[in-house]
Amino acid sequence: MKFDHHLHTSRLSPDSIMDPAAMVARAREIGLDGVVITEHDRQWAADDLADLAAQAGGLKVFSGVEVSAREGHFLVYGLPDLSDVGPGIRVGELLKVVERRGAAIVAAHPFRWLQPFDEIVANHGPAFHGVEFVSNNVTAETRAQADALLAASPMPRTGSSDAHDVDALGCYYSEVEGRVETIADFVAALRRGVVRPAHRPGARLTAGPV
Repeated sequence: MKFDHHLHTSRLSPDSIMDPAAMVARAREIGLDGVVITEHDRQWAADDLADLAAQAGGLKVFSGVEVSAREGHFLVYGLPDLSDVGPGIRVGELLKVVERRGAAIVAAHPFRWLQPFDEIVANHGPAFHGVEFVSNNVTAETRAQADALLAASPMPRTGSSDAHDVDALGCYYSEVEGRVETIADFVAALRRGVVRPAHRPGARLTAGPV
């Protein structure tokens, strides 16, 4: 199944201009099977997410969160709430929360803004359930850095758009093995490592084709 699992909407992310309804319509148009909304340090309320999913016509619509940790940004899926996760959390503590809650964590655009992601992995091990290998905010340079790191510290590679507008949606996505009907299914797939990055032909590909 094709999932874009890093994107932001105008509902809860001030830096996004992507209307949620327009996002759903565009995701269906370009052939995605599902989306996971990852607002900055916020998750959608269950009722609001259900209302959006009701408009989706079979498209799976889930919510995760992009956590602004002290050492960079990390995508977390499967948290029931954000009571023990907030901006400025240390990545080591975030990893503990993820394990305690049975959630999944993906490193968003590693090495962006001179992030020493290699040092993070050296300190905490290959502890991530995915590393965003391609996205709208991954460059050829940071992709090469991630490639070199993953050769020595293997972790699953993912792809997502990091879209803040509908034009970028689905430029990259992850192919997920098996059926994904719930966010728990998606988390389980990440934790099993049965994901791989892909790109949409004809889209603008900042990080190059997969």
